Amino acid sequence: MNAFGALVARDIRIALRQLSDTMTVIVFFVIAAALFPFGVGADPNLLARMAPGILWVTALLAAMLSFDRLFQNDYEDGTLELLVVAPQPVWLTALAKIAAHWLTTGLPLLVASPVIGIMLNLEPNGYGVLMAAMALGTAIISLVGALGAALTLGSRRSGVLLSLLVLPLVIPVLIFGAGAVEAVIGGFPATQQLLVLGGMLLACLALCPWGCAAALRLAAE
Repeated sequence: MNAFGALVARDIRIALRQLSDTMTVIVFFVIAAALFPFGVGADPNLLARMAPGILWVTALLAAMLSFDRLFQNDYEDGTLELLVVAPQPVWLTALAKIAAHWLTTGLPLLVASPVIGIMLNLEPNGYGVLMAAMALGTAIISLVGALGAALTLGSRRSGVLLSLLVLPLVIPVLIFGAGAVEAVIGGFPATQQLLVLGGMLLACLALCPWGCAAALRLAAE
């Protein structure tokens, strides 16, 4: 656990030194969401109906901007080889980097979501479920994105491959995340959607770090 905490703190410090990368994700999230009223019209009722889907799609696209640097810097400067041969398991190293990625990318997106919701005229009773679903969904996206980043590490045109791998896998997150908010707005409980997201998060926690570990070992050889 000491190694886990040290790795998380290390990646957070690196992210703070490269604050422009994190700000790029947040700015893209805000700008992409702000473009929808110009494209579909400024009708408040229309925006309110579309708000859950817009929030989830733009959050996913914004998160995609940060996945390519998850392992790339360590791969290029040789740190990855040291992490692979370190005493702690490689899956724990991958999990620490995923946790740091969520804290520096997923958490800011989570905090910015209510602001975007206000801009899109989201119904007031949808904010609580939005935050809960976003907390689960962004964690799943970080886990799946890390697996995609590890699998494409060192490949040519890794950004294109990463998108092709990750986007189809996170479609269920978008469906159930947006569906939870829409259910509450429509007067129905969102328990089922949140339980599905929770189950997906547990499955990703069990599988993705191990998959990342195997991919990182191959990349380091």
